[in-house]
Amino acid sequence: MEEVIEQLRELNEPVPVPLELPDEELLVEIEEQMLINLPFELREFLLKVSDVVYGRLEPVTATDPQSHTYLPEVAAVAWDLGVPRDLVPLCQDGRNYYLVDGEGEVLLWDGDEGELTDESWDTVWHWARDVWLAD
Repeated sequence: MEEVIEQLRELNEPVPVPLELPDEELLVEIEEQMLINLPFELREFLLKVSDVVYGRLEPVTATDPQSHTYLPEVAAVAWDLGVPRDLVPLCQDGRNYYLVDGEGEVLLWDGDEGELTDESWDTVWHWARDVWLAD
C-alpha cells in the first residue's frame, strides 16, 4: 500500500485547482448521506490519495460536492443504472464502474451488459496499482 501511495504522489499531475483530502468527519457525513458504511480500504484511499490527479481515470473524491467525481453523486447515478446497492463506486470509466464490496474487494461492473464481470482485485490498492497506474 505505501509503495502505491508513494507512486501516486510522485505521478500526481499539477492542476489549476488542486483537490483536497477529506477528514474522518467528512467521510462520516458522506456515509450518512449515502446510507451505507464505506469499506475500510475505500476510506483509507479517500483519506490518503483522493487528491491525486493522474492519467485518464478519475477515482471518486469526497471534498467537493460540485465535482463530477463526488462520491455520493457517482454512487447515486451508478445505483440508478442498476449497480447493486451494497457496492460503493471507486471509479467510473465510461459506462463501467469499479466498485468496492464490504470486504474491500474491487469488482468491475459492465455498463453495457448491466452486470458484474469476472474481473476483480483483492484490494483498492491492488486496483490502483494494476488499473489506475497502468492505464
